[in-house]
Amino acid sequence: MTDIYVVGFDGTPHSQRALDYAVARARKSGAQLHLVNVLEWSAYSFHTPEELAERHGRREQELARANDTLQPVVDKLTADGLNVTSEVRHGHAGELICKIAEEKKAAQIVIGRTGESLLALRLLGGLALTLAQVAPVPVTIVP
Repeated sequence: MTDIYVVGFDGTPHSQRALDYAVARARKSGAQLHLVNVLEWSAYSFHTPEELAERHGRREQELARANDTLQPVVDKLTADGLNVTSEVRHGHAGELICKIAEEKKAAQIVIGRTGESLLALRLLGGLALTLAQVAPVPVTIVP
């Protein structure tokens, strides 16, 4: 069975570094890459029907933009001979990445470290810290 690496990717420089790292490892091991873009989204319980409709429209636009970010990367990597899949979801990034790793029976999660201040570097960033504590598989945090 081929290993699967779940890679957090949103088109930012730190996610590109994570992807580059995962691609290099996948080329050596033959692993499949599963790119994940989680759009932070919290549900609000008190909205009028009009607000809910507008919110739903914005959500759909965000999903489309995120897919537009992922698809060219998936196409390029697939053309380069890698086995790549992707998905975009709304919700809490830490929870969803863990859930996706379990669903995919991933061998590891790869994310980029965010933060540019010394304090942020020490704390790794909220997602990195969350995943390091609760992920069901090993987590690689790429600087």
